[in-house]
Amino acid sequence: MVPVLFFDPLCVAPYGAQTLHEQGLGGSEATTVRVAEALDAFVAQHNRTRAEGRYLPPAALADVEDVIVLRDPRALARVSQLFPRARTHLWVHDRIEPGSSRSRWFKAAAPDLERLQPDVICVSEYQRELVAATLRGINGCQRLRVRRIYNPVDDRLVPDGSPVDPTKLVFFSSPNKGLLFTLDAFRALRRSIPELRLCVANPGYRQYPQARLVGVEWLGSLPHARIIAEARTALCTFSANFVIPETFGLVFAESRAVGTPVLTHDCGAAREVLDDPRQVLPVTVAERLYEAVLHGVALRWRAPAARVAAHLGLFDGYIERIRAWRNGGRPSVGPDARFRLSTIVGEWRALLSP
Repeated sequence: MVPVLFFDPLCVAPYGAQTLHEQGLGGSEATTVRVAEALDAFVAQHNRTRAEGRYLPPAALADVEDVIVLRDPRALARVSQLFPRARTHLWVHDRIEPGSSRSRWFKAAAPDLERLQPDVICVSEYQRELVAATLRGINGCQRLRVRRIYNPVDDRLVPDGSPVDPTKLVFFSSPNKGLLFTLDAFRALRRSIPELRLCVANPGYRQYPQARLVGVEWLGSLPHARIIAEARTALCTFSANFVIPETFGLVFAESRAVGTPVLTHDCGAAREVLDDPRQVLPVTVAERLYEAVLHGVALRWRAPAARVAAHLGLFDGYIERIRAWRNGGRPSVGPDARFRLSTIVGEWRALLSP
């Protein structure tokens, strides 16, 4: 193996390549597996107690030259003790902006950031700009290098000619990323197009706000291959999310790769990743007010408000777009060369070269 180690101080449970194949796995963890496997690197996880191939408990390891800390800069202190001769890097996946809770992690770690001067790797230009703005406001962090390396999509993910079901929409993001609003919008969609159905699955580390909703199929936590198979046959990936903007949106990139367009909002990195105005809708003031009023309200209690909002036209943009796509206007999409695993691994190798 190469003398490179990824260190995950935040994962909910240990994971590895087998996890990706057998069960649901979040985008950050799945990306770590793909990059580490492609680089032939080690992965240490804070809660792992038994080594399984390249996946190790947190302990010193001889001859490691580069350590990439995932997401949390506060772990840099521990990493520098375990690997005092290694170059350190920080790979962030979350939304970090001035004044945010995650920016406070950076303030807490400012002495170690200043001492170690790690490269900070972001997963989109959208995220890179926010992180750079955050660091400019923290003493000792202004000179840190902030760069972008996109999350990878497997080169083998391409359209395969699967028949498209014009009644099928899918939502495969973490449920905190706009699922409740998406379900409210789906209620309105189904009143206009009664044959529609929405298949919902997630990475498995957050609980669903499950309820019996006509047309909604709760699939639970699915392994990656099943997620891809479900996406291939859908009219679109439907994610009416502006609640927690995507810093990359691996679900979007993979959906696009297999030929399934996405209908989402123009927020976060969505437009950057999809590169198609037909697949993004603007976020309106009315939508933000609606969600602000209903924030924290359980799914079963949102139905009356959703009916009123639908009557006032809040969800008309989704209805119009879905109708158009069902009537021959569905975008033709495919893999994006920017996100190919082979391309991304080359960028990582360039970063880690002596």
